Amino acid sequence: MKTQHTVYLALGTNLGDKNLNLLKAITMIVEKIGVLSAISSVYETEPWGFESENSFLNMVIKVETELLPLELLHATQDLERKMGRIKKYTSGYRDRIIDIDIIFYDNLIYESEELKLPHPLYKERHFVVEPLKELKAYP
Repeated sequence: MKTQHTVYLALGTNLGDKNLNLLKAITMIVEKIGVLSAISSVYETEPWGFESENSFLNMVIKVETELLPLELLHATQDLERKMGRIKKYTSGYRDRIIDIDIIFYDNLIYESEELKLPHPLYKERHFVVEPLKELKAYP
C-alpha cells in the first residue's frame, strides 16, 4: 500500500467562466491526483505581480495523494494544459485560465530545479495565506 501524503494546492483563475474553471480543476484533481479533504471559500482578488483588467478567483484545497512531489507537480501541470493553459512564464505573470500551485507537501522541505517546497512565495500572497488560514481552522 502506498503512503498517503497531505498536500495543499492553491488554485487561481482570471479568464473565462472563473467559477467553472475552479470547479473543473477540482474535479480533475479528484480524478487524477487524490482525495479532497478540505476546501476554502473562493476569494476574489486583484492580479498579483502584473497588471490586468481581470480580477482573480482564488482558493486553497487540501488533498490526500499517493503521488511523490515531482509526480504531483507534473500532474498539476498536465491538468493546467488540459484546461487550456499554454505555459507557465518565467518572466512575469499573465492572465490564465487556471493556475495550480503546490503550497505544502506534508512537512517536506524540498528544492530542485523544477520545484521548491514549501512554495517560496506563499507568505507574500494574501490570496494564498487567507484561504490557507481558513483551511487550517477546518476541523
